[in-house]
Amino acid sequence: MSRKDLVSINPNELKDFLNHIISNNRHLQENGKGPVAVEVIGESGIGKTSSIIQLAEELDLNFVKLNLAQIEEIGDLVGFPIRQFEVTDGATVKYVDESALEDVRTEGYKTTGKNRMSYCPPEWIANKANGGILLLDDWNRADSRFIQAIMELIDRQQYISWTLPKDWHIILTANPDNGDYLVNSIDNAQKTRFISVNLKFDMECWGKWAENSDIDGRCINFMLMNPELINKEVNSRSAVMFFNSISSIKSFEDSLPLIQMVGEGSVGSEFSSLFTMFINNKLDKIISPQNIMDQDEKYVLGTLKSIIGDNDKYRADIASTISTRLVNYLERYATDNKVEKITIERIKALVKSDIFTKDIMFNMVKGIYNANTKKYQMMLMDKELSQLILK
Repeated sequence: MSRKDLVSINPNELKDFLNHIISNNRHLQENGKGPVAVEVIGESGIGKTSSIIQLAEELDLNFVKLNLAQIEEIGDLVGFPIRQFEVTDGATVKYVDESALEDVRTEGYKTTGKNRMSYCPPEWIANKANGGILLLDDWNRADSRFIQAIMELIDRQQYISWTLPKDWHIILTANPDNGDYLVNSIDNAQKTRFISVNLKFDMECWGKWAENSDIDGRCINFMLMNPELINKEVNSRSAVMFFNSISSIKSFEDSLPLIQMVGEGSVGSEFSSLFTMFINNKLDKIISPQNIMDQDEKYVLGTLKSIIGDNDKYRADIASTISTRLVNYLERYATDNKVEKITIERIKALVKSDIFTKDIMFNMVKGIYNANTKKYQMMLMDKELSQLILK
């Protein structure tokens, strides 16, 4: 299969896919079979590594990341050669490292005169417990020596004389071989050693991640309203670096020259110019999800109506952005808090206000309920809300 024919998935789908692979690998190992490795291909800064780190945390697995393009010594990857000596106590024969010879002699062992070259486990895996993810980052940008070494590790979960601990899973990340990156071409023999998937950027997934990662809300609004800005020239990592670099600025409007300077040095002139326009149009002052839920109802509804507008001045892009952020905020809120009746009443007030179109309101109510069906179950007790949920 051509790498151009690979299925493209978003970060949420990637986590589900890797969850399955890890679960299935455990089943394979229980039946004496080798686990399957996975290669995740994607543009730089798209979130390949961060998605895998998050999965390891959620599954409570050990995590080791090796950036193969930055390793200089092969020994740092596979361990360094050591000499082992054969010893026996008359009943048992075994090989031990030179450093252990004195200890085994006190136990009655003697050397037989035979020795062999072996490899000690590398520092990154020595003394690691069972259960983990080994991430081989940017593997197709590595020196050919390292690529050959990891093929054995992928095939057998071991390298000459040391073995990965039980329940460890190998995931590789790679940049696409499309002419935009300095990568090594992968031959057919190498391709058959793992399952490959292509990770694509997804604004819906990014918006949820950004809300949970405390990215500045003004910047989240900008991204949700301008999803086309994430491309080969500007990736999500560069955008987040820009946003974090200006997050301490209380008034964007009063700091436009500084913001533009930071923007041009991180995301380029087109991105920073559109961000400046966003500020000049006062879109950085859109009411936050927390304020929608916490502030006086009359004030909230009036503010929303003035921002979103109506009839021929209706701003569907702003309405959609507010709706998306509210769903993501309430999903996070339900994770950390008990959902009280007052929260449901505020959602109901938004429904009855007719500020949002029916499609946006339907998707918003359903999104809130599906975010945590257990904690938002009381929404079903309200006739108006339940009709939207069950529709």
